Amino acid sequence: MPSLAQMNGSLHIHQFYIGKLRAKQEQLHDSDPELAMLLDNVAEVLKEHALELAEEIAERECDEW
Repeated sequence: MPSLAQMNGSLHIHQFYIGKLRAKQEQLHDSDPELAMLLDNVAEVLKEHALELAEEIAERECDEW
């Protein structure tokens, strides 16, 4: 099982790439809508995983108290 620090690092990486995907999606919105939609879908999958990870982190932090 990963440590709390590893989980927080993973969450930070997820958030970084979600931001990158969203920025690129905005750039491509008019010129390549299909690719923009694909990037949006990938960002949504990462976002869902990040939310699950954040919940797990919160639970583990509560357990440590």
